[in-house]
Amino acid sequence: MFIKQFYTEGLEEAAYYVEADGQVAIIDPLRDITPYINLAEERSAHIKYVFETHFHADFISGHLDLAEKTGATIVFGPHAVPDYSVYVAQDHEIFNLGDVKIKAIHTPGHTIESTCYLLIDNMGNDYAVFTGDTLLVGDVGKPDAAIHDEEQFREMGEMLYDSLHKLLSLEDTVIVYPAHGPSVHGGKKLGTEHFTTIGEQRQNNQALQFMSKEEFIEKIMEDRQDPLRYYVKDAEMNRQGYEQLENVVKKNVRALSVKEFEKELKKGVFLLDARTPQEFEKGFVEGAVNIGLKGKYDFWVGSLLEIDYPLLVIASLGEEEEVIKRLAGLGYENIRGYLKNGVDEWNKAGKPLHSVESVSVLQLKNLIDSGFKVLDVRSEEEVLLGHVIGAHHIPLHELQERHGELDKNKGYMVHCSEGYRSMVASSILKKAGFLQVKNIRGGFHEIHGKGDLPIYIKEAKSM
Repeated sequence: MFIKQFYTEGLEEAAYYVEADGQVAIIDPLRDITPYINLAEERSAHIKYVFETHFHADFISGHLDLAEKTGATIVFGPHAVPDYSVYVAQDHEIFNLGDVKIKAIHTPGHTIESTCYLLIDNMGNDYAVFTGDTLLVGDVGKPDAAIHDEEQFREMGEMLYDSLHKLLSLEDTVIVYPAHGPSVHGGKKLGTEHFTTIGEQRQNNQALQFMSKEEFIEKIMEDRQDPLRYYVKDAEMNRQGYEQLENVVKKNVRALSVKEFEKELKKGVFLLDARTPQEFEKGFVEGAVNIGLKGKYDFWVGSLLEIDYPLLVIASLGEEEEVIKRLAGLGYENIRGYLKNGVDEWNKAGKPLHSVESVSVLQLKNLIDSGFKVLDVRSEEEVLLGHVIGAHHIPLHELQERHGELDKNKGYMVHCSEGYRSMVASSILKKAGFLQVKNIRGGFHEIHGKGDLPIYIKEAKSM
């Protein structure tokens, strides 16, 4: 038996390759199926099943393309009703994979069709369980964020409570492989590990500690979050079906000359600059928003961009296709093309470039004395743990809607924890017409360590 976890940083998603006697099951694959196909070929194995724990809302799954390429059977749990042919498993149904077995365990709560898959080894022992978004490391997957009806949310919470206790009936040694790890939008207590055991979660998971069903429901009601902009569309695409990734990429990877790029800009598009913050600050096309590919790209694309709005792309040379393929993996398919040869070509054509100055923490006091304000774009939870006293706080995912609270006649020094989000925020402010915007290099980490501004740090409680 061979198991490999494919973990995608930024999206914080885990897909799984399970092989026994040359037969393979893929669990919760991403839209780009190349890694799973390549591994199976390297190991001279055949992909027999694609198991989906639920209809995902934060990425487009690769189940349809995998089935098309390999002939694998797509398996969903009870109550799944997709618009294409799949095998809908019954609760506790067994699937043979070489000399091991996979048991479907219906665990509704996150969604109605949510199902975990228990891997039973060739000795008949429960070995591992693939829990999707039902049980995570340190927390649980809340009922679908797209559910707005409070009564329905409570009903799903009741189901989730029962489903979790069904998983807790497994032995402590059973390995837990979840579909997601820690993210900006996930559970507040998520651990940093990408897998765990039933025993560890029984003891340490804050959502599994002894409490009544009603207490559990009240707790998850408190933790409700609004869905990201693209969640509803992605869940629909995963349920209804979608175009093959290679066809989408072929249509969208269009190299545009400066003249063609300008023509598209005039039509009204969102200009996405996916270069690093360090590249972006030196020179960018007016109106561009910087969401760097080498950071939490997938999450911030999903947080800030409307999924159906037309996009133009600027990327680091050689990364254009990867930027567009990752967009397609999130369901963003309305891409008009990318700027051929990037900002260098724009500059050569005599077109203006704008810039954002990054300043060190040693410059902050003088800038504040000259009238600059500090803008903190971290999350509420981060700010509660420590912040610059007197700073204005707007979480990054709210900045596009709330920048009107700021005064365009004033200067702002923007910071996050280390610098990625603050450059995204700086680009949003520049696009909105703020003229005096500076990025604080190193973010709050540097402010805390080397700066001379008054800060608040929450003291750890003594045990």
